[in-house]
Amino acid sequence: MENQIFELQYAMDTFYFLVMGAFVMWMAAGFAMLEAGLVRSKNTTEILTKNVALYAIACTMYLIVGYELMYGGGIMLSGITTVAEMDDAAIAQVLVDSAEEGFDGGAVYSGASDFFFQVVFVATAMSIVSGAVAERMKLWAFLAFAVVMTAVIYPIEGGWTWGGNSVFGLFELSYSDYAGSGIVHLAGASAALAGVLLLGPRKGKYSATGAAQAIPGANLPLATLGTFILWMGWFGFNGGSTLKLGGIGVANEVANVFLNTNAAAAGGLIAALIVAQLKFGKADLTMALNGALAGLVAITAEPADPSPLLATIIGAIGGVIVVFSILTIDKLKIDDPVGAISVHGVVGIFGIFAVLLSDPDATFMGQLIGMLTIFIWVFVTSLIVWFILKTVIGIRVSEEEEIEGVDLSECGMEAYPEFVSQ
Repeated sequence: MENQIFELQYAMDTFYFLVMGAFVMWMAAGFAMLEAGLVRSKNTTEILTKNVALYAIACTMYLIVGYELMYGGGIMLSGITTVAEMDDAAIAQVLVDSAEEGFDGGAVYSGASDFFFQVVFVATAMSIVSGAVAERMKLWAFLAFAVVMTAVIYPIEGGWTWGGNSVFGLFELSYSDYAGSGIVHLAGASAALAGVLLLGPRKGKYSATGAAQAIPGANLPLATLGTFILWMGWFGFNGGSTLKLGGIGVANEVANVFLNTNAAAAGGLIAALIVAQLKFGKADLTMALNGALAGLVAITAEPADPSPLLATIIGAIGGVIVVFSILTIDKLKIDDPVGAISVHGVVGIFGIFAVLLSDPDATFMGQLIGMLTIFIWVFVTSLIVWFILKTVIGIRVSEEEEIEGVDLSECGMEAYPEFVSQ
């Protein structure tokens, strides 16, 4: 009977992990659609190529190197331990551990499902970078950075936080981040910021007087679709981070995570839309979309503990922050075509500290040190890698190629050829 219960929990947790991982994988489509909608039509094919290629690179590099660095579970060489390979003593120990809390204890699942769930998070972190450097970065320079980011930079930082490794053997972080406001989103934004600083703004983004000029995206319906896809995928992002489903307590936690994730996104969108109306006198769709994403990022560090009302408020604060952050970053002449640094970086920092509103075990210093560790490590290492790439192969297309559009120069095809005048 006990073995049957164990096998049922194993099947449930493994299946749940795989489904949630598939949800997160679908976020890759969301990022691709959002970014394709917010860039100009002449750069659409290239941004789509970046998104599909970075996903493949992330999956491969994390398989070969990254997972071992982060968790010490080398899948490529050692394979996966399955329940069929566990002896009776191993099963008995899991039963003891779980029974102590009525099967709300440790998760039991296939190692392959754990890898799959973790690898789609790596791809998400790298997807954040692609939008920030859009419309002027060389495709192969970006993909070269993706190799290093997904194989080394992210896994080492993830090992310090989720992996439980000490930071350079010096100290262990007392840091709480349920699904990755800092570990995934701040990390991606930090890498993006380093690249943008070395890359420089797009031609025509800033006037001779230094004033920011609006460069509208080509397809707002596509950007809106991308936002909804990300919104849906976020249920897997946060919900799957419970790491299991078996047990009444965990099932209730999963339901709370889904509820709070949705509430925060809604709060973020409404708040950003209101702020945009007050600030610009218009209901700015792009700010509303970024507001929804900001709400999602803000709640990601702790989506289980807050009440639905508090989750809505946390999301709303994120929505307010993102509008002013985008405007401030523009004034600093940091050109981010999709607002990724604001959404995932600035709001990601807020999300890290929002944990303190509902998690009594989290501490301000623990969150601060964790946040600084993630930002400094990712930003500095990324800056070094970007600088090496800039020196060796260059990271920016020529002015002529940028004016013509990187679709033709980098990919040799256009996304909307029938709409181009002959």
